[in-house]
Amino acid sequence: MNPLNILITEDDTVSALLLKKALEKNNHKILAIADSGEEALEFLEQNTADMVMMDINLAGELDGIRTTEIINEKYAIPVVYLTASSDEETLQKVVGTNPSAYVIKPFNIRELNMVIELAIFKDRKEKELQKLNELLEEKVKIRTAELNEANKELQRALEKEREINELKSRIVLNVSHGFKTPLTSILSSAQLLQKYAQKDHPFKAKMAKHADKIEASVRTLNSLLTNVLFFGKADENKIAYKPGKLYTSAFFNEVIDVVQAGVENKVNIVTKIEKLPKTIYCDQDLLYQIFENLLSNAAKYSKENGEVLFKVWMEDKTLHACIQDAGIGIPDKEQAQLFDRFFRAGNVGIIEGSGLGLSIVKKSVDVLKGEVTFKSEVKKGTTFFVKIPLEK
Repeated sequence: MNPLNILITEDDTVSALLLKKALEKNNHKILAIADSGEEALEFLEQNTADMVMMDINLAGELDGIRTTEIINEKYAIPVVYLTASSDEETLQKVVGTNPSAYVIKPFNIRELNMVIELAIFKDRKEKELQKLNELLEEKVKIRTAELNEANKELQRALEKEREINELKSRIVLNVSHGFKTPLTSILSSAQLLQKYAQKDHPFKAKMAKHADKIEASVRTLNSLLTNVLFFGKADENKIAYKPGKLYTSAFFNEVIDVVQAGVENKVNIVTKIEKLPKTIYCDQDLLYQIFENLLSNAAKYSKENGEVLFKVWMEDKTLHACIQDAGIGIPDKEQAQLFDRFFRAGNVGIIEGSGLGLSIVKKSVDVLKGEVTFKSEVKKGTTFFVKIPLEK
């Protein structure tokens, strides 16, 4: 062990000299001998010591224990107690000041050296631990500040994204609404052309043909805009559930008539309506979105002159539907993406579509707290199953 600079605080002269002699024998340097706590503190204000040997029972106002408490508060110096008493009360007082060690008088040199070594080792480890704790606290403080800053950046980014999404939704809604009016005018004009084409005219056939094309194109654009408006509302969480009484036969006949009127490949929709009450209580607009899109897709992706089976029935206060086609089917590896917005399977070829229909179906079913599933095989067709719980 390296030599230490030691301050002895002992009011008994003989004991102090014996201790000084024992310590110097082990090459330690005795800086001074203080006979009171006050003198010891006064010395430490002007000098630096590696260790203080402290008698517990000192004369004066400050005993060894109180002096040690002050040393602990003001200086990072290990203190070794000297005591002639080993009673429990004294030991409890000693432990309360967290001393580096203590020596019971009378002591021998071997024991004294061992105690000093342990005291220095304990003091060094405590200081290392304190340094590590301070370093850890500093790292935690820095990391916390970094996390707070990162969180602020994330909040700013999320707020910016929210503003952009709101702006995008407003633009989409405004533009879509803006298209609606001219499209309605174009559709009216096409229908007038069809009416005029019924009269004798040298270009009667061509007029009827082009009027039909205009009407079909306008209906396609109108459907696309309707879908875009639907998702504009969905992105703003404005799709409200508005249930009401609807007449089942009239509702499903309307859906089938609309879909059948838009069929261009001469597909026939075969309807089987079973066990349905005269009226049901549900959101008519959302139901229309579900069945119109499913039937339109089934017809669009069927073969020329093919057949689509549309079956509807009621079971346990739940509306069930099955839409089955024998069309192109959906590749296995793409089925997981089927309800994603703007997704179109790789085998659709030149068949037109926006990739929004099935996304609208899924969103509408979710709002109605229902379920939509499907099974499909390429070149053999697809079957969709819909379940919608009804309130009444």
